[in-house]
Amino acid sequence: MQRLLLAAVAALGLASALPAAAQFRNAEAAVKYRQSVMQVQGFHLGRIFAMANGRLPFDAKVVAEDAMVLDTVDKLPFMAFGEGTDKVAASKAKPELWKERAKFDAAALKMQEDVTKLNAAAKTGSQDAIKAAVGTVGQSCKACHDAYQVQ
Repeated sequence: MQRLLLAAVAALGLASALPAAAQFRNAEAAVKYRQSVMQVQGFHLGRIFAMANGRLPFDAKVVAEDAMVLDTVDKLPFMAFGEGTDKVAASKAKPELWKERAKFDAAALKMQEDVTKLNAAAKTGSQDAIKAAVGTVGQSCKACHDAYQVQ
């Protein structure tokens, strides 16, 4: 219960910080921000994958908490794909992202919708439902990374 309360407080904090976070001091800060958020996403998604695939013992409570975090933070990195970030050396974004921005934005929206479905599945506690939903999220992430991220 305490972890859920902490996650809820963090979500409120993130939501209230969105207008301020949308204005980065420079392009390098925006790239660092989006990479940091994606690292957080990878941690939480990785734990769900590990439980769905049997590499970690299944814990429905942990999956639900991780899915809730993902459903909050999955919108954050995309505000940081702004003007000038295509020129930052540390960026892993392929040039295609900027040429196909509408496709990129559609892929981001699909991933967010898939994460919302994962969050709903996680609330059921059903390992089968979670496994199916996390597989769909993984496909969304992979498709976008394959198309728009330098590996």
